Amino acid sequence: MTKGIIMLAAGGTGGHLFPAEALAHELKALGYSVHLVTDSRAERYAGKFPADEIHVVPSATISSKNPMKIASSLWTLWSGIRIAGRLLSKVRPKVVVGFGGYPTIPPLLAAVRAGIPSMIHEQNAVMGRANKALANRVKAIAGGFLPETDGPYAAKTVTTGNPVRPAVLEAAKVPYQPSREGEEFRLVVFGGSQGAQYFSKSVPTAISLLDDSLRSRLRITQQARAEDMPMVEGCIAKLEMEADIAPFFTDMADRIAKAHLVICRSGASTVSEIAVIGRPAILVPYPYALDHDQAANAAALAATGGAKVIAQAELSTEKLSKILTGAMNNPDKLAGMAASAKQAGKPDAARLLAAMVEAIASGSTIAQFKETRS
Repeated sequence: MTKGIIMLAAGGTGGHLFPAEALAHELKALGYSVHLVTDSRAERYAGKFPADEIHVVPSATISSKNPMKIASSLWTLWSGIRIAGRLLSKVRPKVVVGFGGYPTIPPLLAAVRAGIPSMIHEQNAVMGRANKALANRVKAIAGGFLPETDGPYAAKTVTTGNPVRPAVLEAAKVPYQPSREGEEFRLVVFGGSQGAQYFSKSVPTAISLLDDSLRSRLRITQQARAEDMPMVEGCIAKLEMEADIAPFFTDMADRIAKAHLVICRSGASTVSEIAVIGRPAILVPYPYALDHDQAANAAALAATGGAKVIAQAELSTEKLSKILTGAMNNPDKLAGMAASAKQAGKPDAARLLAAMVEAIASGSTIAQFKETRS
């Protein structure tokens, strides 16, 4: 017998699904049944998501200026809301929790219409468009970086941090071991759940500019898009180096734990996981994000001393090579960055978010929940 059903809604990318997955594990441990509403992109993660049932509901984003496309998107959204409404009537969840991405809009709006308690979790330091559309309608907002003391929704916001998966919490148990002169130096490079073409081009070139004594120490894990794999593998082969190159790694948390340095984008889940595990990072925010959310996420970790932030436009292959040289020659500095990152991490975010979900489901106000924490 379960305590009831909690419905989680998330877009189909890792950035939305990973924190939802972490909350799902916590809720299951508390005795709840968990259902997930998402889109077809989530199939690569579905095998690991601890949902009792997964539902796909139509949704769309309104990003085009073409009147016909806007009309089509609005019709898809309306259809999705009606389908979500029927789903909620059948499942009867105690609360619906959204994690961002346009697939969250139909189930959250349907929940509001049906009077089912609802809340959203915003992973980034800047609220995304889907969550902005829902923020004034839901009962509560949990934030990875959002402040409780500032902004139009501060009164109903709780800064929980970003929940991380059990694999990340397990990886956080591994202490950072600096790589000294002559020892193997493990470098992990990735660009979020969809990879980063920029790293596929720049990192192998930067490595080729290293002194032989440094390059021979490197052991590389690099995420690359499928279409970029031949290029990256060819470059690494010419350098006669050892490397694991793939479009996606299911054991990324373990690889980060073994890393001496991480080079990556700065999505909210990425920044949060690096902090919880406690590894030094070179963060290169995705430059084309509409709200510059990655730059804000990166700045939050850099302010603690746990990361160095470099804009993509300023990061030439020569500069990256110099950064790698400095990092490999200064293990104590990297150890200090690792310690600072770990101190900034919030490993209890999933537990706090689960407590918040339980409070909303029981009818408590967000003000009452905040009082219990003080």
